[in-house]
Parts: sequence; structure tokens; C-alpha cells
Amino acid sequence: MSHELIVEGLTKLDSVIPIVSEEGFQEDVTFENFWIVDPLDGTKDFVQGTGHFAVHLALNYKNKPFMGIVLIPSKNELWISNGKNVWCENKKGFKKLPDMSNSKELSDMTVITSRNHNNRLLQKIIEKIDFKKSICMGSIGCKIASILRGEADIYISLSLPGQSAPKDWDFAAPEVIFTQAGGAITNLDNKDLVYGKPDMRQEGLIIASNNKINHEKICLEIKKIIQDNNFL
Repeated sequence: MSHELIVEGLTKLDSVIPIVSEEGFQEDVTFENFWIVDPLDGTKDFVQGTGHFAVHLALNYKNKPFMGIVLIPSKNELWISNGKNVWCENKKGFKKLPDMSNSKELSDMTVITSRNHNNRLLQKIIEKIDFKKSICMGSIGCKIASILRGEADIYISLSLPGQSAPKDWDFAAPEVIFTQAGGAITNLDNKDLVYGKPDMRQEGLIIASNNKINHEKICLEIKKIIQDNNFL
């Protein structure tokens, strides 16, 4: 139902811009600009009633998101990026800005990982890094919002070839909101995520941290730990 409502609304707004949604996705998207939609990010959590689910909507241009929203109904939060500014508002119109922590050392950080994707290798990596605290949550949008609120500091995702992996619609809206708020989302080598691949998969180890200036240092430290322990 949410898919149909979103598509109907976007079509009324502009009938020319194509819409790519998790529902009804077909490979080989070649549009220069398009809406990318995840009507329900965190399906298992929605079914389980945890509240950790979200709606993602981003406008991509040349395979890069530059505007987006993440709606988290259980928190009464609508996170918005208009291409320049980022804010959050509720149903009453009350607005607030991101309030990310200033933790810069891994040992002082709270890491957030997936609740329903049991990844033993990722768990070993997290244990070896020895974060201050580890919490689990569904929905990438909810995870990123928790960093925007200052409740967590870093999110790590790991998907290896042959395993299930997040897709473009999982990351596009959260990424544009997060990066424009001052955070960073990259792969382990501190390279930007690549959107628009034929299968839309976001494989490998992806790191989202609370400070783009400090992000390269975080990536290097995590990479060294992984290499020293022959995890990948």
C-alpha cells in the first residue's frame, strides 16, 4: 500500500522523473536522474513490532543521491535533506537539527549493527575492535537516525559475495541526510558508495561514522584490525 501511495504522489509531483522502487525493481536502470524508494525498510522489524522500520525516498542524479527523506513512524520523525540543509520534524511541525556526538576514538564509540542479519564474521570484527558499547537495530534509516540523534556513533555493515546485501534504496536516502549533516558513509577503503550498478547491491564492508573529518582515520584503524586478524 505505501508503495502505491508514494508512486502516486511522486507521479503527481512530476510525471517525467522515473521511479525506482524495491517493489517491482527491474535491473539495468539507466536513467540519469530518478526517485529511489524503499516503502518499508526493516520489514522483519515491522512484522516483529519493534518499531525499527522506516520509509526511504531519495532523488538521485547521475547515480548519486542529493535529496532525501527518512520517515520513522515509531519515533514521529521525518528526517529531511533538501540538498543543502538537514533537519528533522514531527507531525506538529516541530523541527530539530542533528545532534551527533563528538566521539573520535573507536574505544569511546557506540557501534550499531543489524538486528535480524546474524553475521558471525562481523560480530568477530566488532568484538576485536572493542567498542565502548554495541547495540542492534533494524532498518538502515533507523540506524543512521540513531547516530544523527547522538545515541550511537558508528554503523558497520558487512555483506560478502553470495550473501544477501543491502541495495541502493536501503542506503540512498540515509546517506544523503547523514553526509549533509556532517557524517560519512564509505567502504572500508574510504571510497564513496557506488550507486546504479545493475543489481543495485551494496556489498562489502560499509562504515558510517559521526564525523567526516575523522572518518578516514576510523577506516584505517578498522582496516588494520581486520588485516592483523585475517578476517577478510
